[in-house]
Amino acid sequence: MRFSVSKHRFAGNPYIALLLQIRLTASSMNQAWHWLRDRLFSRNSTTSQLPCFWQTDMHSHLIPGIDDGVQTTEQAMTCIRQLAAWGVQKIITTPHINQSFYPNKPAAIRAGGEALRQQLIDEQLPVDLEVAAEYMLDEGFPAHLDGDDLLSFGSGRFLLVETGLVARSLQLEEILFQIQARGYTPVLAHPERYHYFYNDPNALQRLRELGCLFQLNWMSLSGRYGPGPKKQAKLLLKHNWVDFFGSDMHRPEDLPKLQELLDSPFYEQLQTQPLRNQTL
Repeated sequence: MRFSVSKHRFAGNPYIALLLQIRLTASSMNQAWHWLRDRLFSRNSTTSQLPCFWQTDMHSHLIPGIDDGVQTTEQAMTCIRQLAAWGVQKIITTPHINQSFYPNKPAAIRAGGEALRQQLIDEQLPVDLEVAAEYMLDEGFPAHLDGDDLLSFGSGRFLLVETGLVARSLQLEEILFQIQARGYTPVLAHPERYHYFYNDPNALQRLRELGCLFQLNWMSLSGRYGPGPKKQAKLLLKHNWVDFFGSDMHRPEDLPKLQELLDSPFYEQLQTQPLRNQTL
């Protein structure tokens, strides 16, 4: 069994030295790895120097073949390996659920998540994997809400939702109210990407007053979606309106744009935000 570890983090680490001196049988490997992970990747560790200080990525499309995200297990694992190398300890992957293109069912998403979780175990990657969903607030959403089998995440029953990029839903505020009335907390995915907010920052403030949280896309700060979303992302940072930070990764080709943020001035600004990722 070979281990690939980050030299800048683990150099001189006694746990690594101990593990490398022990010949582990297949039956004991899983138990030993969890023991090691608890010490190396503790969320309370003060020694971590890895860049993803938020530790949990709560928006991605990493279940193979279920939406417009990764299409193969190897693509998913390529993405997850890099997130782990950057310091992500937990991934909540969120396939699309919408009426027009990806009418996914919770059972299928859970099954896909379990298959991917088993792959992580087989590869001994120290990453916890959970599933939720990114719900489009379309004509089909009320049926999901009435069905009471929504894929939320966290103890706050956070529900990741999106709208069309160009046209605002005329019933957006009413839908957000209904979500909260059912005991969920709405989290608007990538508000910086919605064109209808570009000239109306007061509308964003209004949503926050109504109890809607915001999730900023990692790649928006790298210019992946163009100058408009990047400008809006800076507005969110300015007002400290970033409650969650997510990669929204769809494929390995997204990785270079994710890397760009880690070397940009926005990285320091991100550290001042009231992020809730580490509570998940």
